[in-house]
Amino acid sequence: MTPQPFALERVPTPIGRMLVLTDAQQRLRAVDWEDYEARMHTLLRRQYGKDAVQLQDARQPSTARRRLEDYFDGDVAAIASLPVALGGTEFQRLVWQALRGIESGTTLSYGVLAARLLRPEAARAVGLANGANPVGIVIPCHRVIGANASLTGYGGGLHRKRWLLDHEARWRPA
Repeated sequence: MTPQPFALERVPTPIGRMLVLTDAQQRLRAVDWEDYEARMHTLLRRQYGKDAVQLQDARQPSTARRRLEDYFDGDVAAIASLPVALGGTEFQRLVWQALRGIESGTTLSYGVLAARLLRPEAARAVGLANGANPVGIVIPCHRVIGANASLTGYGGGLHRKRWLLDHEARWRPA
């Protein structure tokens, strides 16, 4: 099987260099942080299979990159309709779709998200799907918090989760 080529961009942001992967149709395939690049490769292998993806340096800035730059510049709505293409299980894709429904600048708990999916007993499974999200920020896993309103794990570090939530609250559309 021929590996799928994904264009890789390394994008400076206020909270570190971000990795942005897009396919030939300009759909976002992965977003992660440069200091967590190994985790991104693990998620890609889990979603697409071993040696199923080939990363190539992007030849020109992608739409995803430009919209993410707009997001970091204060237009937090710029990423809302960004096209993504994902692997994952049916349940993971269900959770990831629900994450996109969490309004910018707001948070909710894993339990509330599970209840929204009509699976109130699945809070732990929702947490696992959240942690397997390959397209952070655009699929806003950072907006999910603990039942006691604490900031719980984030693949890019809690300092980034805190920054993203503060950034969205500051720039949230009226």
